[in-house]
Amino acid sequence: MTVDLLPPNEIERLAAVHRYDVLDTPPDGAFERITAMAARLFDVPIAIVSIVDTDRIWFKSHHGLDVTQIDREPGLCASAILQPEPWLVSDAKLDPRTLANPLVAGEFGLRFYAGVPLTTHDGFNLGTLCVIDQQPRVVTDVQVEHLSDLATLVMDELELRLAARRTVGLEAELRHRAEEVAGALQEALLPAELPEIPGLDVVARYHVAYRDQVGGDFYDLIPDDAGGCGVVVGDACGKGTLAASLTGVARWALRTVAVDTWTPASALTRLNQVLVRGHGDPERYCTLALAALRPQPGGGVDLTVALAGHPHPLVIRTDGRVERLGRTSPVVGWMIDAEFTEVPERLETGDVLVMFTDGMLEAVAGHGSSDDARLHALLGPFAGSTAADVAEVLDDALGGEELRDDAAFLVIRST
Repeated sequence: MTVDLLPPNEIERLAAVHRYDVLDTPPDGAFERITAMAARLFDVPIAIVSIVDTDRIWFKSHHGLDVTQIDREPGLCASAILQPEPWLVSDAKLDPRTLANPLVAGEFGLRFYAGVPLTTHDGFNLGTLCVIDQQPRVVTDVQVEHLSDLATLVMDELELRLAARRTVGLEAELRHRAEEVAGALQEALLPAELPEIPGLDVVARYHVAYRDQVGGDFYDLIPDDAGGCGVVVGDACGKGTLAASLTGVARWALRTVAVDTWTPASALTRLNQVLVRGHGDPERYCTLALAALRPQPGGGVDLTVALAGHPHPLVIRTDGRVERLGRTSPVVGWMIDAEFTEVPERLETGDVLVMFTDGMLEAVAGHGSSDDARLHALLGPFAGSTAADVAEVLDDALGGEELRDDAAFLVIRST
């Protein structure tokens, strides 16, 4: 490339070319329509949207021409980008600027060229919109203005696509940051690890529907001094920071209550008072399933279950029966005088208790469904299985399709 065909700002200009990320992209209808209009306007066979690269001139659109690029050295577009004004050649065989050009002197026989630079908002010429003929022509000022207007349309399209890519990139970056924040906050709302309770084999899982949003589902396992524990799964209404704050209040309020003598019903009563008095907003509520488990020296586990508007926990008996536990009571956070009912139950050795949020029911039975019959059918064949095996079955049920709601579950096997 001779020095006289290089713009003084060539390094910066090439950076601008790559900024638009247009080189070697597929044909595009928007640019095809512009070159077709330019060809009709000048009544010429060829119209091109060209981009001048390091050592080539690449054609984004090439109406009436089969080739997609030529070397930069003989290209008239390489000359056209050296100035801000349109570059016009009425008869290339008589014009001293083009007499020796191989496109003119060679087999192609170019005689007429009119090119308008494609100028960026910061003043760099990427290439041209040009019209070409093998016959000499004279153009009018009005035609040149029309060609300049079409060149502006080309740049508007390139700028629009650049802005769209930047917007997509910014959205991706913001989503990534939101996912990081949501993930960190979600982890903070769940126990870092589950304590070991003699006589119990416990596995817990949390499946996220939207990674950029913190959900209101949670679980916890709270050991007590008598060798047993409290187990809770819950779902705070809503998504985002409000749901997260409610989840945090609910989880830690239950942990505080469990320090003293407690039962599931008394713990839910205390939590309900905390939420109603603390928020007073009927839209801020939780559903919970809370159980007190007491492994027995001779085997098996005594448990007491209380529900606050939450799906019933299920027990997979060793004979294959799947039973629903607990009795429904109001959600916590609505009414100061809500009463909660607890039901005594028992797990024999090998029985498996499954506690879950409503995202599990939706994943198994369908969006908006609260029917647990399909979950019964799913779990029945796994009587006598380990907690890990049952958790794997539930993981598969939640991972089979895109979740529409978060889902948390605990699987507890009496050993």
